[in-house]
Amino acid sequence: MQKLSPQEALEKYWGYKTFRPLQKQAVEAVLSGRDGLIVMPTGGGKSLCYQLPAACGIGLVLVVSPLIALMDDQVAAVNEMGLKAGALHSQARESERRRVFAELNNGTLNLLYVSPERLVAGGILDLIRPRVGLFAVDEAHCVSHWGHEFRPEYRQLGPLFAGFDGVPRIALTATATPQVQQDISTQLGLRNQVALIGHPDRPNLIYRSFPRYDQGHQVLEAIRQHHGEGGIVYAQTRKEVDRLVKTLARAGVSCASYHAGLSAAQRAKAQDDFVHERLDVIVATIAFGMGIDRSNVRYVIHANTPRSIEHYQQESGRAGRDGEPAECILFFSVGDLITHKALSFREEGISPARRRVIERQLSEIGRYAISPVCRHRLLSEHFGKPYPADAVEPAQSVECGACDVCLGETQALPTEEAQLTAQKIISAVYRTESRFGAVYVTKLLLGADDERIMANGHDNLRVFGLLKGTPEKAVRAWIDQLIVQGHLAVTEGEYPLLRVTESGLSVCKGTETARLGHPVIRTAKKKGRKSSTVLPVGPEETLFSNLRRLRLLLARKLSIPPYMVFADSVLISMSALKPADADSLRQIKGVGDAKRDRYGKAFLAVIAGVEPDGVADAFS
Repeated sequence: MQKLSPQEALEKYWGYKTFRPLQKQAVEAVLSGRDGLIVMPTGGGKSLCYQLPAACGIGLVLVVSPLIALMDDQVAAVNEMGLKAGALHSQARESERRRVFAELNNGTLNLLYVSPERLVAGGILDLIRPRVGLFAVDEAHCVSHWGHEFRPEYRQLGPLFAGFDGVPRIALTATATPQVQQDISTQLGLRNQVALIGHPDRPNLIYRSFPRYDQGHQVLEAIRQHHGEGGIVYAQTRKEVDRLVKTLARAGVSCASYHAGLSAAQRAKAQDDFVHERLDVIVATIAFGMGIDRSNVRYVIHANTPRSIEHYQQESGRAGRDGEPAECILFFSVGDLITHKALSFREEGISPARRRVIERQLSEIGRYAISPVCRHRLLSEHFGKPYPADAVEPAQSVECGACDVCLGETQALPTEEAQLTAQKIISAVYRTESRFGAVYVTKLLLGADDERIMANGHDNLRVFGLLKGTPEKAVRAWIDQLIVQGHLAVTEGEYPLLRVTESGLSVCKGTETARLGHPVIRTAKKKGRKSSTVLPVGPEETLFSNLRRLRLLLARKLSIPPYMVFADSVLISMSALKPADADSLRQIKGVGDAKRDRYGKAFLAVIAGVEPDGVADAFS
């Protein structure tokens, strides 16, 4: 294979003239033989940091990844660019395994993707020893006990790599706190490492967090804001996933379930239909990783609260990977945190240290969800970075213009009002001797005509009706907020009951302060950030639609996702520039040599006015 400079390889295979932040430094470090720790947000271009060295002729690049679906997508995308890649994992077909081993033996394979379990099983390292030029560990946070997705097999990678002294190794992840970063470096034995830590903020994402009161209705209304666009909905249990799919399907939404209760074939079909844009929406369990690599996901909705901020950053990060604006909505209920805790603590052999990590993570995601503070700032600070990115220290008053708080959709109650409201709620729990749950306490505060309240004589308490006239949804949300802040707690058991904590008593005495927020009802939701790409209008819009039609037809003919042919941004540029020949087509950002040679003639024909269906029929 001809050796190329990073710039030459970037233009030849990817069709780009410039690198994204940190990519060039990462590639140069690897090519000089140094190890690297690479932390970039989802959509920041981590994969190029190990794919480009392969294109430069470093030798075989071994990529360790825990997500089989993502491996297969990347293999297909790399092969489309003109490099040779393969994957070895438990679901690989026999024909694919034979192809991979044949290309390993004849020295033509550029990248080999393996699952950690397959690598630990043995046999691969001895086979690749003569040619391996780089070890790349993707989703490297899985190596850390302090991370959110610890996998024991990842702990065995460091010792396996130890026998390859002259081979650089890089660890890549989108989500790692400073503590997790240190653990990654230690466990993988990174030597003379270059640490390239990008800013975690995704400025193209619009974050929204609201109290959950009617899951199906709220999710459906959010989806209706994105008619015909691709989106992912995360739910907590299989039952909730299937219930949501029924609700959405009845409303005419093109969708499918994805969870561990389905067969492998059913899951594969759902994912394939979504990635190939035959489905608009996929609804999945939070706990089940999908490895979706579709770049034009325009929204991610969490119908339940995720297990940690790290999980939320990764799952919501599947939106807007093409750099265009996308929406991330979280519908929060404190009950989700209780369920997560119960399920996590049910695991055998869980250590006290791991329990503390889980409790901390649940507390952190709860505070993120209920705090009336800029969401972009909260996420940035969680990963040890200020907001905005160029600030010397966190800026308290900067508005991002891309979250529910900064858009005025969620507002904090004035301090005195919040304190008084919190005291009323805490007093209601205290006066009923911590014997009731949130529903009962809410009815009590609203002065509801309820048989149980009357039978218990609680209609005679001074707290009865203290919040009369307040929307029930607001009171329930405030109770959740007080729980997250530690002023109230929920007892464990079949019937979770509210109790007052020492912190809650301090709020009633006025020695501690409570903060409460509430959604603001608006007739029309603000959109937030505008697209950086100008969509075609007039004749260009018709051409853009025809190019998209051609892309879809070719993708289905080749059994690959449409984005692997060309991204939307490439088709928009074609519509505006109308290249007339292969050379001018090659100048468009995102058109590399292999794609120009394979698809150029077909797209140039449509630009010249030929109908896309006829062009696709003639494509070979």
